[in-house]
Amino acid sequence: MQFDRTGIILYTIQYEQCVSFYENILELTKLFENEQLTCFSFGASYLMVEKDDSYSGTQVESERLKTCLRLNVPNVKFMSEKLISKKIEVDYQEHTWGTVAKFFDPDGNLCALKDSGTFENQIAEFKSEN
Repeated sequence: MQFDRTGIILYTIQYEQCVSFYENILELTKLFENEQLTCFSFGASYLMVEKDDSYSGTQVESERLKTCLRLNVPNVKFMSEKLISKKIEVDYQEHTWGTVAKFFDPDGNLCALKDSGTFENQIAEFKSEN
C-alpha cells in the first residue's frame, strides 16, 4: 500500500489545554484549525488534536483509549531538560535498548521522547538480518 500522508488523531477532553501544550510546550507547527480540531506537523506525519465529543463524563479511566505519542529526537537528555524548564514533569530513563523520557499532556495522554540513533540502529540491524 502507498499512502499520501499518515497521521494520528488524538481525541481529547481537555481540548484547549492540549492544543496549547502541543503548540507552546512541544512547539509543533500548526497546519490548520477549526472550532473542533487543530492539526500540527508531526515529523513526516501530522497530529490532529480533536475534541472528544463521545465522552459522556461518566467513563472511568480504564474505559478511555490509551496511546503513547513517540517523538524521536537526537538528544533525549537535552529535550527532557527543556521540558522540565517549561514545568513539565519528565520521567527520564536509560535502558540497554535506548533512552526514553516519558511525560503527559494536559489530558493525561502519554508522550515519550526516544533517542533517534538507537531506534535507527534497531531498524538497520533488523534489515541486515532479514
